[in-house]
Amino acid sequence: MSERIELHEPFSDAAQQHEAGMLGMYVFLGTEMMLFGGVFAVIFVTRALHPAEFVAASQKLHVFIGALNTGVLLTSSFAVALAVAFARAARARLAAGLLVAAAGLGLVFLGLKAFEYTLEIHEGLLPLFSRPANFSGPVEHLFMNLYLVATSLHAIHMTIGVVLLTGLAWRIARGGVPLPGRVALVENSGLYWHFVDVIWVFLYPALYLAR
Repeated sequence: MSERIELHEPFSDAAQQHEAGMLGMYVFLGTEMMLFGGVFAVIFVTRALHPAEFVAASQKLHVFIGALNTGVLLTSSFAVALAVAFARAARARLAAGLLVAAAGLGLVFLGLKAFEYTLEIHEGLLPLFSRPANFSGPVEHLFMNLYLVATSLHAIHMTIGVVLLTGLAWRIARGGVPLPGRVALVENSGLYWHFVDVIWVFLYPALYLAR
């Protein structure tokens, strides 16, 4: 903890700079929450208006793949939490390795999601790749559209997270992010990753486990 923290104007001390950085990340995540909040609102309204059809459509999703992906993301969040702890302790190699591991798990998630989309295309259930006549009714068609929008939007955020963690790990390994002086970069990246994971933790039961 003896390494000097670089200060940038207009900050008077390291604590103020750190707090400002964290506040900025919380504001950004708040805007992202509003984006996903709109998606969740449409999902819940659709279920409230058409409960039986919503449940019937939900039962056509691949629950096991969704559960496996949930486990993958929870494990990745644990790896990121450890990376933040090691970054605070100035153990750069371990922090970088754990960030790479989390990014790798993110790629596993995306691979499983792509595989699931492939199955749904073959089953004629994925909008944009299936004819409307393949669906049992307009509510099932609407449900699958909501499913595609919600999960693809989440996958885009996950892809950004993978790139973010990989780039950060590379910079740490090369000494471009001195620790613990620049630990705020690791903490903010971790917050983003946890946010993306939490979104999935809510999406999974809302879409896959409707009963």
